[in-house]
Amino acid sequence: MNKQKLKEYWKRNLTYLIVLLAIWFLVSYVLGILLVEPMNAIRIGGFKLGFWFAQQGSIYTFVILIFVYVRLMNKLDKEYDVHED
Repeated sequence: MNKQKLKEYWKRNLTYLIVLLAIWFLVSYVLGILLVEPMNAIRIGGFKLGFWFAQQGSIYTFVILIFVYVRLMNKLDKEYDVHED
């Protein structure tokens, strides 16, 4: 792979990482810590929504983001022909 293609590949890879980490930060820190009090006014299954995000939501979101990242990287690897056979 030439240097220009390699730079494009890593730029897109870093873009994916930044976006997915920003989503995880939003869910785990902002919703789970900073906005916990307003969200506690809403209840899901008897539990306060802020508590749910702090205890479960950030974990579920992280696992989902792992699968999203794997899918995005598999597509990117195929696009730049660096995938494993």
